[in-house]
Amino acid sequence: MRLYTHSACLQHDPGPGHAESPSRLRAVLQALDHDRFASLDRVEAPRATREQLLRVHTPAHLERIFAGEPADGTAALDEDTAMSPGSLEAALRAAGACVAAVDAVLQGAVARAFCAVRPPGHHATPDRAMGFCLFNNVAVAAAHALAAHGLKRVAIADFDVHHGNGTQDVFAAEPRVLFLSSHQSPLYPDSGYEDEHGAGNIVNGCLSPGADSLEFRELWDGLLLPRLHAFRPQLVLVSAGFDAHRNDPLADLRLGAEDYAWITGRLVELARQHAGGRLVSTLEGGYDLAALAASASAHVAALAE
Repeated sequence: MRLYTHSACLQHDPGPGHAESPSRLRAVLQALDHDRFASLDRVEAPRATREQLLRVHTPAHLERIFAGEPADGTAALDEDTAMSPGSLEAALRAAGACVAAVDAVLQGAVARAFCAVRPPGHHATPDRAMGFCLFNNVAVAAAHALAAHGLKRVAIADFDVHHGNGTQDVFAAEPRVLFLSSHQSPLYPDSGYEDEHGAGNIVNGCLSPGADSLEFRELWDGLLLPRLHAFRPQLVLVSAGFDAHRNDPLADLRLGAEDYAWITGRLVELARQHAGGRLVSTLEGGYDLAALAASASAHVAALAE
């Protein structure tokens, strides 16, 4: 089990009071700085290359992000998303962590990896930064698995409370990638409805505000996991957002850390059955620091089993 992170990911600062603050990653890393995680192989994340990013994003988007970093203060990209000094390096390391993790698991160095990085990625579309996201980290990883390793079946499981609209947009016409998402609906970004199927490779499961552990587990056991098993992925990627926790301030679901351990265990079991155990997870949302730390710990502990 390998952990990818980089100190540069702490330098991205969208501004005072912003929910996606450096304290999020600090909370996760502090939680993983514990004796029970002593065996984690900790690796510094490399930068993603332009070639890797261009598999997902348009040249115009790359130019906006590469040129958008201010010398000081913050520069707004939309109402929710901003860049600060250090944001570009953080974003390159976040995407690069996911690429390196894919290389590691597909080359047999490790079976599973967790990328403790920020900014998150799953809202970033091919040509737009949004929802706190600059580059779509998990999409860059999936595209790398297809292009550099020749895989034919890559699955992305997203249990962030917000729909991964950017990931869906990237792969809606790509049948080699199966994208499955559980998320609260209605909620930002107002996408991920159950009639959105892409090329038959998009599966969205909507949870109503107030939904709890039972409804979450029934959705995965009844709809999402069966579709994953039928796809027989060669690699499982996970957009691991922890903002469906009952204490999270940005949503209204009622999960606990034990639910993240449960879904992680299910995904690990599925990866062992179909993908030689190969699974890469990357941090997405989670905005209550205590809940985030407990949930990420439960997730990594289940990955490491």
